[in-house]
Amino acid sequence: MGILLAGAIALVVWKAGPSKSSVPAVADGGTDAAAADATAAPTTTADPDGGAPVAEDAGEPDPGPSDAGSTMLDGSAAPSLAAEAPKQVTFGVIIVTYRGAQAAPPNARTREEALAIANQIAVDAKADFKAAVAKGDKGSMENAGRMPRGMLEPAPEFTLFSLKKGEVSEPVDTPRGFWIMQRIE
Repeated sequence: MGILLAGAIALVVWKAGPSKSSVPAVADGGTDAAAADATAAPTTTADPDGGAPVAEDAGEPDPGPSDAGSTMLDGSAAPSLAAEAPKQVTFGVIIVTYRGAQAAPPNARTREEALAIANQIAVDAKADFKAAVAKGDKGSMENAGRMPRGMLEPAPEFTLFSLKKGEVSEPVDTPRGFWIMQRIE
């Protein structure tokens, strides 16, 4: 069981892309013009992996909140799970990364831009989760497999294990970006 769980987590992390310490390749083989001009205004371009648009801004990295995953979006502490909450669930996840999140490219959108996108995708996901997955960033998947309790940070764990079968969550902040989750079983 532990090997299966480790494999599922590795798959989610692997599909999310390289860690933030990786240097992304530049398509034209040249230098990143936005990085060369730190005073350039942010612009938005399409994500080459087919995800949502990303902001190009060579300013200081947006580290995101240090409590990502430990608090709910409103800043409150994540509640404890109810005793009747399932011990494990199968779920799908839509990821919307932002600058400073794990595996986010250096030119990722700001946290505020990501939250606005995540809120819109969450609305779409409630109507058609499969179609909304395509709007998410790399690592988003209709079925991410089974997840036991105790593997996620408090906020995403509370959110995921509080969902009813078929229900879709609102965005929840994690160290990997905003997640919109659907409980499959």
